[in-house]
Amino acid sequence: MAMHRGKPGTSAAAGTPAAALRVRVPERGWGRAREQGPGTEEPPDTGARTASPAGDRHRLTALQGLAALSLDAMASVAYGPEAIVLVLAAAGAHGLGFTLPVTLAIAALLAVLVASYRQVIAAFPDGGGSYAVAKRHLGRRTSLVAAASLILDYVLNVAVSVTAGVAALTSAFPELYGERVWICLGVLLLVTAVNLRGVVDSARAFLLPTALFVGSILAMVVVGLLRDGPVSTASAAGHASALGEGATAVGALLLLKAFAAGCSALTGVEAVANAVPSFRAPAARRAQCTEVVLGALLGVMLIGLSVLIGRFHLQPVEGVTVLAQLADASFGHGLAFYVVQCATMVLLALAANTSFGGLPVLMGLLARDNHLPHVFALKADRQVHRHGVLWLALVSAALLVFSGGDTNTLVPLFAIGVFVGFTICQVGMVRHWYGERPRGWRAKAALNGFGALLTGVCAVVVTATRFTDGAWLIVLALPLIVLAFERVHRAYTEIGERLEIGRIPQPPRRSRSLVVVPVSGLSRLTCRALTAARSLGDEVLAVTVTHPDPTDREAAEALRRDWELWKPGVELVELPSDTRSLGRPVSGYVRELARARPDVQVTVLIPETEPARVWQRVLQNQRGSVVARAVRRDTDAVICRLRFRVTADAG
Repeated sequence: MAMHRGKPGTSAAAGTPAAALRVRVPERGWGRAREQGPGTEEPPDTGARTASPAGDRHRLTALQGLAALSLDAMASVAYGPEAIVLVLAAAGAHGLGFTLPVTLAIAALLAVLVASYRQVIAAFPDGGGSYAVAKRHLGRRTSLVAAASLILDYVLNVAVSVTAGVAALTSAFPELYGERVWICLGVLLLVTAVNLRGVVDSARAFLLPTALFVGSILAMVVVGLLRDGPVSTASAAGHASALGEGATAVGALLLLKAFAAGCSALTGVEAVANAVPSFRAPAARRAQCTEVVLGALLGVMLIGLSVLIGRFHLQPVEGVTVLAQLADASFGHGLAFYVVQCATMVLLALAANTSFGGLPVLMGLLARDNHLPHVFALKADRQVHRHGVLWLALVSAALLVFSGGDTNTLVPLFAIGVFVGFTICQVGMVRHWYGERPRGWRAKAALNGFGALLTGVCAVVVTATRFTDGAWLIVLALPLIVLAFERVHRAYTEIGERLEIGRIPQPPRRSRSLVVVPVSGLSRLTCRALTAARSLGDEVLAVTVTHPDPTDREAAEALRRDWELWKPGVELVELPSDTRSLGRPVSGYVRELARARPDVQVTVLIPETEPARVWQRVLQNQRGSVVARAVRRDTDAVICRLRFRVTADAG
């Protein structure tokens, strides 16, 4: 607890009023703090808006942000239109005719989301997206639901993206199918290693694959629209059609299901708003530019692919993706076809990078608000939230192993969380406009309200249609994660209350101290320990545990004789024990001392050696750890572990 100095000659002990002191006061519980004082206001948090020139080189430009944070959204064009087609195919060729109208509706929702998240970026430059919006306008509980949904979406995005990319690889090389789990883990390791070097390095590494994919899709759309010759169907030859027969009408429920299925193409739109602090200054402006470019590219690709589906009258076939059929129809079954397939495969595998760019920042905000361990708020070199990156990699690896590298096992769980986050964010922005009431706020609030209605319906429909396919796991996981957030927050609050953080403590006073030093023999370590103990305490006692075994009795008598000959000026106390226990006798003796002398601070100083080489640590007997654990468990004594480094020339 640090206090600002007042005028010379004054101090808290001299009677400085508590109100005149400036202290670090936590916002909630234990951890996050703000400076408060009489007549002062909390300064705005501008961490995301300003950055040092040295730190800027480890942050993203707008173009790099597109490569680092948009891969999930970009890759979704590989399965978004196909999801629409698969649903509408149940109504036969007549149903497929609604592919473009459904896609236009999704594009309209995309425009709403992009406009909304542009405003979110401006209003919440510290990142966090729907979590930050809900925290300010909808309350803490709702913000935790938004955070939990984002965490689930980010983790599942990693697993789905990697398995989808590897599935494309094993489709081209079937002999690798049996090794798909190991390949998935290898891809995950690659993406993790790149992100541990910093978000800028990941953006640079993935910029070329992103550009190749976007360029190939746009070229395919242009060539397909201009092509007048016969359509090639080589990729679909020999595959059974998945088209329904006999349907002459398309019901509202089917269109709603197709809309909800196609909205999987919108996953990843929120990633830029979640990671605003990762951009170079002015961070908000660069992030807004990235969001708009992402929305424009995604919308153009989705609409273009849907137009081609109608133009070529494509039908879903088993074993061949819609994107592959479109590439075949536009370019023919040549080099350009394989370029599109390879670019799609690589981008699907690397789409996991979006989660590595957004989730660690979100976890850092949660940790700052005391809902996650504070270690997730720490940044390593290159502005990396290393613990968040490693946690995401470990959880994703567990999912990959659990699913056996099978995309179909994970897809039913995907996209539910992001729709929940979308809905909460939109509702929060409606509250934001109503509270701020800037010029034209009614139109903006109406836009966000309409978006909240659409995404809320999507969340309900997707959950209902996929509930028995595994979506029930998400429904169960969401409240459990929120409960975990609450438990962590409660723990930090309790710790903060015990430490009296935010309160001015009593002036420090000197009390007598007693230092207890466990010893087992005479050595240079024993001398160092007693020397340190005498400098720390007013009184020092050395204790040794004795056992009734004849060999131990002889060792105890030898130690007593040597002690009397050495005469260190410290009393040696023998603690008899009927068992081979070491920690319990020491902790029991310390407890008796504390009970008999309540006005004395008891400290247990445990001498230990620290070998020069790491491998030599396995040679230690771990007695110090045993004693420390017992004293910590059974008493309130202060534990001081004195480590004596044994160097190569230390005799």
